[in-house]
Amino acid sequence: MDLKTKNMTENDAIDILTWKYEKPYDVYNNVLTGDAILELLNGSYKMIVDHEDRIIGIFCIGESAKVPAGEKFHVYEEDCVDVGIGMNPDLTGKGYGYEYFAYILEEVAKKYSNDIRLSVATFNQRAIHLYEKFGFKKEKIFYKDSMEFITMVKRRDRKEEAYFEN
Repeated sequence: MDLKTKNMTENDAIDILTWKYEKPYDVYNNVLTGDAILELLNGSYKMIVDHEDRIIGIFCIGESAKVPAGEKFHVYEEDCVDVGIGMNPDLTGKGYGYEYFAYILEEVAKKYSNDIRLSVATFNQRAIHLYEKFGFKKEKIFYKDSMEFITMVKRRDRKEEAYFEN
């Protein structure tokens, strides 16, 4: 995949908010509202497109990447760069995850040298397995309603220049 990062337009945000995932990943489905559009346009989200400008996915950095329920479990106290990712549901489960996530980590490394933290639902073993391939380790458990989440952290080796090895 030839990927590039772009800023999102309102039409892009609307398209992304109408993505529909199959069970059990349907918990990641969004509701198209004015507030949801504004969140995607708040500056913390970036869109990833291929060479034909098709939306491959999105990622966000900072507060938008955190699951708000995690705050009451104190899982975000350590100084890390929080990253959230989403892939176009038409592309999930087809072997694109490794290259896609590697690209996101490269983009994050351009701006940050901190450790990287992800929050992921524990049922999402597909994502957890991918993150572990990049050296992320399971850290803290927390709950949102009846759903269990974990944080996963990639410790930046201060001697390394990158977050992962090719």
